[in-house]
Amino acid sequence: MTLSSSPNPLRQARLKLNSRLLPGLVILLLVMQLAFPYKGWTILLVGLGSVWGLGYLWARQLARHLSFQREIRFGWAHVGDRLEERFTLTNNGLVPAVWVEVIDETRMPGYSASRVTGVGGHSQNRWTTAGVCTQRGLFTLGPTTLYTGDPFGLYTVSLHHPNSATLTVTPPIVPLPQIEVSPGGRAGEGRRQPNLFERTVSSASVRDYNPGDSFHWIHWPTTARKGDFYVRLFDSMPSGDWWIIVDLDQAAQVGQDLNSTAEHAIILAVSLADRGLRTGRSVGLAGYGQQLIWLPPESSDVQRQTILRELALVRPGSLPLADLLTQSRPTLNRLASLIIITAAVDSRWVEAMLPLLRRGAVVTVLLLDPVAFGGQTDSRGIEALLTNLGIDYYLIPPDLLNQPHLQAGQQGRWEWRVSPSGRAVARRRPQNESWQPLA
Repeated sequence: MTLSSSPNPLRQARLKLNSRLLPGLVILLLVMQLAFPYKGWTILLVGLGSVWGLGYLWARQLARHLSFQREIRFGWAHVGDRLEERFTLTNNGLVPAVWVEVIDETRMPGYSASRVTGVGGHSQNRWTTAGVCTQRGLFTLGPTTLYTGDPFGLYTVSLHHPNSATLTVTPPIVPLPQIEVSPGGRAGEGRRQPNLFERTVSSASVRDYNPGDSFHWIHWPTTARKGDFYVRLFDSMPSGDWWIIVDLDQAAQVGQDLNSTAEHAIILAVSLADRGLRTGRSVGLAGYGQQLIWLPPESSDVQRQTILRELALVRPGSLPLADLLTQSRPTLNRLASLIIITAAVDSRWVEAMLPLLRRGAVVTVLLLDPVAFGGQTDSRGIEALLTNLGIDYYLIPPDLLNQPHLQAGQQGRWEWRVSPSGRAVARRRPQNESWQPLA
């Protein structure tokens, strides 16, 4: 994607006189020469007048012949991805631009492309900038304003290039080796028996290794042949849908900004969705921030991108988790795996969950530890309640997701695999991709 200007760029060029002192002197000298002819007045008039005229013509040439192009490779990125832009400043005129100040009006945290440079006559100056996407959201790159002028400092030329592009920064996808989702199943499908030895079950096929898979499942012949870890898919494994329910109630959140439970809940949601889709599950997403997010289960790359886009823009709202569960009850699939991500420690949402359990839903709770995120209320009460109900839960501390080596980009230019130790390893690095102009 490109923020660009064509050979006849859409821009607004303005020429500004910085000081009226020199024109005033020239006019005064002209009056003095007419009133009191003197050779000295003539010399000064010609000298100062020539400087004034030369400065004007120089600035006029820059205003007419400078062009600018701004390019970017992608229209979306993950948190942790490297953002790269390419800038091209072209001067088709005879006189050089001794100085050019580039003012970038991008409002993405931690990134700015502003700089001071120059370009000679009939030449081109090209450079690239890079930064790391540190915050999810929708951002605008550009517009851009250029300032230049004549070498005498008499005139300032401003060229405003309104071209801009939107950049969607999605939450990072991280491996979650410690989390096992309790399996559900569709009506008529068998559920895995807890005491059944995995080695006695027939293996139907293989798939990529994912965090949380048992080492006993690794299919070593395929692993040795392809150079990456692969595990067996068993016929007896349930294939129920995953419904990921994210608690976005502002009243339940703890912490600030990137260190808040809300941000960690979103990272958990996208990471689990990616994990489920990679294992062939149909994954759905439900949440209510400032507006409802309701994505029925699907199994496709389109669903992954839709989930990423929705959670990139979401902001916490005012609907409690208990109300979300109550309102969602009629439409949630029976016998599905429900993954509830929350920092709420009140029992209302557990009570709202009971009818879903009676309908056959299998629930896994990811409980963000309020105390670890700086809150005052501990989670022991809600943990005891979940234990009594026989519901699997995990207490999530901040350091589970705050791992720099797991925050790497998942953009189309990268491919990652996860080693048995849970470390993300780059399988394919960025290639030389073309810079595409924006029409």
